[in-house]
Amino acid sequence: MNPLTNKTVSVTGSGRIAGRAVARDLLNALANVLGKLGILRDDADYHLIRAAMVIIFFFFGYQKWWAYEVDRLIPYITNGPLIFWLYPAFGVRGSTLFLGVSEWTFGTLLFLGFWNKKLGILGALGSTATFISTVTIIPVMPEGWDATDTEPTARIN
Repeated sequence: MNPLTNKTVSVTGSGRIAGRAVARDLLNALANVLGKLGILRDDADYHLIRAAMVIIFFFFGYQKWWAYEVDRLIPYITNGPLIFWLYPAFGVRGSTLFLGVSEWTFGTLLFLGFWNKKLGILGALGSTATFISTVTIIPVMPEGWDATDTEPTARIN
């Protein structure tokens, strides 16, 4: 209530109420579709994390198909202690294609893990190998650490 006029002040207009109803209807429809697919169960948080991983692997794998990413990965693959063998085995372009196919394979296995737990476990093991291979590159990158800082800090170029 507005104390000066003794009238009730409405904060929301009629358009906002209709917008909320539409949003609520869309969310209910999405929840119904996800429920029918079997994705929304007691472990919905588990499924949301799995879905996020699938999306991440899709985009990371997608990047590997382009020449820009091939050029950007040269110092990482060359200095990576677990992936240095990719260039002698597949060449520069083949190495990034190998990484892209691997990431899409692990993402697909994670996605299929919604319905088949064994395939999901294979995807999780592959993604763990991917994370370990990526993290081991960081300490051995030449000029990867900022020498002017008092603590080891990764340099972002």
